[in-house]
Parts: sequence; structure tokens; C-alpha cells
Amino acid sequence: MAKVIMIQGTMSNAGKSLIAAGLCRIFRQDGYRVAPFKSQNMALNSFATKEGLEMGRAQVVQAEAAGIEPLVCMNPILLKPTDDEGSQVIVSGRSIGNMKARDYFAYKTQLIPVIKESFAKLCEIADIIVIEGAGSPAEINLKENDIVNMGLAEMVDAPVLLVGDIDRGGVFAQLLGTLMLLEPDEKARVAGIIINKFRGDTSLLDSGIQMLEDRGGVPVAGVVPYMNIKIEDEDSLSERLTSQQRGEIDIAVIKVPKISNFTDMDVFEQFPQVSVRYVSEVSDIGSPDMIILPGSKSTIADLRWMRKEGFEEAIRACIEKGTPVFGICGGYQMLGCEISDPAGVEGGGLIRGLGLLPVDTELTDDKLTEQFTGTCAGATGVLADLAGLEIEGYEIHMGMTHANNSEFTEFTSSGTGICEDNIYGTYIHGFFDRGEVAETVVRSLAARKGIDYAGGDPSDHRDFREKEFDRLADSLRSSLDMEYIYSILREASGSAE
Repeated sequence: MAKVIMIQGTMSNAGKSLIAAGLCRIFRQDGYRVAPFKSQNMALNSFATKEGLEMGRAQVVQAEAAGIEPLVCMNPILLKPTDDEGSQVIVSGRSIGNMKARDYFAYKTQLIPVIKESFAKLCEIADIIVIEGAGSPAEINLKENDIVNMGLAEMVDAPVLLVGDIDRGGVFAQLLGTLMLLEPDEKARVAGIIINKFRGDTSLLDSGIQMLEDRGGVPVAGVVPYMNIKIEDEDSLSERLTSQQRGEIDIAVIKVPKISNFTDMDVFEQFPQVSVRYVSEVSDIGSPDMIILPGSKSTIADLRWMRKEGFEEAIRACIEKGTPVFGICGGYQMLGCEISDPAGVEGGGLIRGLGLLPVDTELTDDKLTEQFTGTCAGATGVLADLAGLEIEGYEIHMGMTHANNSEFTEFTSSGTGICEDNIYGTYIHGFFDRGEVAETVVRSLAARKGIDYAGGDPSDHRDFREKEFDRLADSLRSSLDMEYIYSILREASGSAE
């Protein structure tokens, strides 16, 4: 039976995902077969496995850190918010429909057999399973029938490391308050505390650490520094989404309310001349060198929002100046002439698109989730040098997009995208991830602007992440008491009976 250890946090974005990824890499470096697990994930960033099954990207990243192929059993339940009250529920990689929060809360215990079965599959292939919780284990309104924090820890008999974020302030209240709100048997599972995202001299925390251990009755397993690690974040709390710093080459991403798979743009962090800004107010769009319309979980609603906020006019003004516009998935659908929803996938209705590409989209109940290997079949305008390059990625969308006339250039092969002049649309997530593709985009934008291309790291984004995983592991090794963490593992049973 695999050994298990669980990472829980005092709140969302405390750093659970990154610490779990780092431990996956450390255990792998030490010669163990490692697998990540998160029973229930709520996120709009998702991935299609080789089998065409959908899972959260956080566990994909952790699987990469562990050096294994992402498997849907690593994230058996994925919730993709559709509005403020409900989500699309994906079980074992397939959508079972949309549910309101109250309905899902009543339903979720029926998924316990799925969770146990998924965990058991990982036990067959791994020596160590690193489990990630969600949010906080002390949410009073969510503790009943919990399947993702302490409820899961009990289900699989996992010891817990509790993570608090000191950078956002109040970490001692976070940690002690969480411990106080846990039931005695739950608190007994907390084997260690991690203070995360610390800036400065750790000796200044000595008295605080002593107080934590005295009052909390749980040892502090380490103080992790604030790490500038370029590994994708799990959700919309990502600091990437707030930066407005502009580089020599400025890429503006329209931050629609239901933005999904914003990790598509992370590859550009490899290039020192490039900035990626996520723009939610039209006054901030400025004069970018490229505009990206990203994926969206609610394409029609997000298109209405863009129109209401004045982005349609702003984008057209940029196009008139020669600015390329790139749409991915939902963004591709928005670039077309019309989006219809006869099946009521997003509430029904018909909406005029931006009219920048000669395509129409009909949303359907059938969800396409599959990996893609092909080419940039042809390219026009500023990004013409992309033509012929190999593309690897994946599709996740509900709906089909078809050209409404014969005057177009196939952009990505197999009918996955078209382009016209400086407007590009594709269904392929991960389009930019191959180093040659990203470098060609940056080089082309630099040439259009008349500036020298200083170069960057033209390696594939996966190779770049490999180096970042090693950096992350080095940082955690130097800041965590790994001998103590291994002692926790030796005592863990990891049973899903």
C-alpha cells in the first residue's frame, strides 16, 4: 500500500498546489514512484488526457513534477463554475451536467465510491501519494460530509501538513484558528505546520514559531520563502492576473469574468522582453503588440460583458493600427460572426460575434476533450512565419465552429482553426507551448514593432517547467524539515478501505 501525505491550507491560494508539486519532485528525485491526488477540484483551468478525459491542471502539473503521465484518477471530480450559484460537474473525466451548489452539496456523498476507486488505482502504481486539499478544512458550512479535506484524510488515513500564507498577513491567526476549529480527531491528523511565502530573515519568526507550537500543539515543519517559481497557478487568484507591467513587447489578454485555461499564455514568461497583462478594464488596454481572447467557461455571457465594457470598440481600434488578435477556444468562438445555443448549454439564445473571422459556432451538449498533434497549416499577416510549425496541445469545448464561406485560410490543421489577415482563431489549448512556436510569435511581434529581438529560452515550455520543478524542489529541501516529513510518511498507512 502506498504511503500518503496530505497538504491542506488555511485558505485558498495558501500555496498548497505548489508545495504538493515540490514534494512530488523531491520524492521522485529520491527514487520513489510518486502520484498526486485531489478528490475534488474547483477550477476553470483543465486538461485533456490521452484518453480524452478532463481533469484539473493543478494535478497535471503535479504529475509532471512526479515524472508520470497525468491520469484522470488523480482528480476524479472537477467542478467548473458556470455562474455564481453553480458548476459543471465532471466525474472521472466526463461531464454529468450542471448543478447548483446546494444540489451538489446534497449529491456529493454519492461520489465517495468514485473517489475510493480512483485512489486505489494510484495505490497500485505509486510508492507515495501526495494529496492536496481544497480551500480550508475549517469551513463550518462545508464540513458536513466533506470529501476533499479532513473527510478525505479520514477516508484514506492520511497525515496532514497545514499550510498558512504569511505574505497576506495574519498567518498566526490563520493557523491557530484553523486548529481550534477542527474536531479533536481532525486535529490529531495534523502532523506539521508550514509557514509559506515568507520574505526576510527567518530568525525573526523564532518567537512566533515557538508560540505556534506551544498553543497549537503541532510542530512547525518549515518556513518556505516567497519563491519566484514560474510554474502555473491553479486558479483565478493567480498573481499573474493582476500585473500591469508593460514590457518592450506587450501582450494584452482580455480577462473575461469566466476566463479558463489562462495558463495558455505562461510560456511567454521565458522571454525577458515580453509582458503578459490581463486586462479587465477597457481603459487599461492601451496599445498592445498583440491581443489574446482566452478560453471562457461561459462564452456568450463573456462576449456580452466585453461588449458592455467597450472592449469590442477598443479591439477594433487596435486592429486598425495593425495589432494582431488571437482567439483560443471560447475566444475563437467570439471572433466569429454568430454563436447559437439551441440546446441551452449556456442558457440558450443567439448572439452576434465580433465578426472578425468568417465562422459560426453552435454550442452543443457534446463536450469534445482530446489531445491534438498537428501543424499550423497556414498563417497570414504578422504571424505568417508560424505556417508549417508543429503544434501540440488539447481541445476542451462544447460546440462546433464552421466557416460560413470558402474564403479563409486554415490556421490549425484538422479543422481546429482559421485565420484572416491579422486575426487568428484556434481551439488548441497549449498552442504556444512548443518553444519554436512561442519564439516565432515573439520574433514576429518584435519585427513588426521595429525592435531587436534579444532572444529568450526557445525550449519547449515543458522543458522550461522541468527546470522550474528542480528549482522548487531545491527551495523546499532547504526550508522544510524533510527528515521529519519522511518520518510522517513512514507512519502513514494510506488505506482506502
